[in-house]
Amino acid sequence: MPSVKISASILNSDLSCLAGEVKKISDNGIEYVHVDVMDGEFVDNITYGSAVQKSFAPHTSAKLDTHLMVMHPQKQVKLFAEAGSDIITFHIESDCDADALIDEIHSLGVKAGVAVKPNTPVETVLPFIEKADMILVMTVEPGYGGQGFIPETLEKIRAVREAAEKQGRDIDIQVDGGINTETAKLVKEAGANVLVAGTFLFRAENMKAAADSMR
Repeated sequence: MPSVKISASILNSDLSCLAGEVKKISDNGIEYVHVDVMDGEFVDNITYGSAVQKSFAPHTSAKLDTHLMVMHPQKQVKLFAEAGSDIITFHIESDCDADALIDEIHSLGVKAGVAVKPNTPVETVLPFIEKADMILVMTVEPGYGGQGFIPETLEKIRAVREAAEKQGRDIDIQVDGGINTETAKLVKEAGANVLVAGTFLFRAENMKAAADSMR
């Protein structure tokens, strides 16, 4: 299994000071800045677009982990690639041709991830293990930060890891939602290795210590 990495979700940061917040992420040895992009259609909430990501990208040395919670991700991938994304993840439930979209993301020189919501069967993402760089198993319903972890998602993580191992794919499995020191243990045991956290990291007295406790 790939090494454990942490992705800090800026959704739970001080959005009025994004340059400083993303610098803090890399200064504390965290590998990824997790950018939750919401369009008010795929999920109810609306967050930020590629222009916002482009504005803070120069202020961090962490990789930009862009999570498109949007209905039409094909309209956004080029914009976010140009705004510095290192990986772009879209939802299997969105209105797109997933196979073609992975190819398009790769053509832009960016890694591609496919996300699945808690109530969507895991079988919908298993065919994309072969060509995606990451599978994101949502451990809460997407759209809002600070939700509680859904234990039933552990079976999905196991299913993805088992399928990846059968294919000989050392793929990243990301989890997003309700991740802290306790739930980190559960998802790692199930096979996840990229852990997204927002509230837990940004409310911690010591962000580095909080991230290390998740690893």
